[in-house]
Amino acid sequence: MSGLNELSATEVARRIAAGETTSEAVVADCLLRIELREPDVRAWEYLDAEYGLAQARERDAEPSRGPLHGVPVGIKDIYDTYDMPTAFGSPIYENNRPASDAAAVALLRRAGAVIMGKTVTTEFAASPPSKTRNPHNIDHTPAGSSSGSAAAVADKMVPIAFGSQTAGSVIRPAAFCGAVGFKSTFGLFDRRGLAPQAESLDTIGFMTRTVDDVALCAAVLTTRTPPAPGGMPARPPRIGLCRTHLWDEMDPSSVEALEDSAARLAAAGASVTDVALPDRFADITPRQWSVLAVEAARAYTYEWQNHRDKLSEKMREIFQLGWDTSQEDYLAALDFGVECRAAMPGIFEDFDLLLTPSANGEAPKGHAWTGDVRFQTMWSFLRLPCITLPSHKGPNGLPVGVLLVGRAGGDDDLFDNARWVEQVLMRN
Repeated sequence: MSGLNELSATEVARRIAAGETTSEAVVADCLLRIELREPDVRAWEYLDAEYGLAQARERDAEPSRGPLHGVPVGIKDIYDTYDMPTAFGSPIYENNRPASDAAAVALLRRAGAVIMGKTVTTEFAASPPSKTRNPHNIDHTPAGSSSGSAAAVADKMVPIAFGSQTAGSVIRPAAFCGAVGFKSTFGLFDRRGLAPQAESLDTIGFMTRTVDDVALCAAVLTTRTPPAPGGMPARPPRIGLCRTHLWDEMDPSSVEALEDSAARLAAAGASVTDVALPDRFADITPRQWSVLAVEAARAYTYEWQNHRDKLSEKMREIFQLGWDTSQEDYLAALDFGVECRAAMPGIFEDFDLLLTPSANGEAPKGHAWTGDVRFQTMWSFLRLPCITLPSHKGPNGLPVGVLLVGRAGGDDDLFDNARWVEQVLMRN
């Protein structure tokens, strides 16, 4: 390996465009890394090395298609792909071959990306743990549900991998594995061809190496010209230090990461002020689970009725909760979400972003549990864009992230402010 697999997507795209390397060379390095590490990490559900190289050679032989020309990308196995199986992490769909790409995958191909394969997901992007291991220590969970995508990027198998988030499925695995993870504003990207979990919460996201990579992918999915790398806000950001109602339960490593980040950002010129969320936000997690369970049960009625024996016990529990939740309680939970979201513009009047924990400490040891989802649920329920940065290490040497949350629809502003924060927290 010549180290091309360790580059950011932005740098890979630049070098290919400049003729300094080829897509085939980059993909070959990625495949060598996968061959070395996949037996331990188990990030991939489907991978065809020869097909990946064939795509790369095709990119090298043609004019540039777009800003991701020749860049290898992993796709969570809940996105339809016309040329690869899509199993949704379920034995029910073991041999499923979609007729077309999901909209996001089609847009990636349109921009010139090389679709390397399908990364491991938990069952229907829900709670049961997957086979993937944390690349920093395989005795620890990578979290879920985008476990394979987070592990593949963190272990330098690919520079970008796509995931999805309904509760905490991008932010938590990115934080535990040590990747940059982004969850967009709800509805920003087209979800056609993405297996549903909860229609009013499902959001596309991705794991990358840098904030520039996040902005690059977001531009591709919104068919815009990507911004120049390294863009910064006109002034240091106004940051709301948000400990949330879960602060008393926070692991000491996350407490240290948040407080150290706040101090360093303030010293670099940011305005950092404590902000308290409304007390009623403490009820978000149970309301969110009501919405998720009802919508998941309805979305997977066919599987429930016809293949219940192939569903895990955990999936059956989630679906049963959905069937048992009354329509009145479901509608009340939806109304609660509208009420909570209405409070956020007032909170953001004084801040450009919120700084809060990404997850509760390091990745837990073992593979029976993917970690506490409550620390991400709030931001999914509020439908806000957020980026986790792998800024710190815990007592066991595993990553501990901090989360940057932007205002609804303010994804581009979040990118600029997150670059500023990244420069302060991630510089050597």
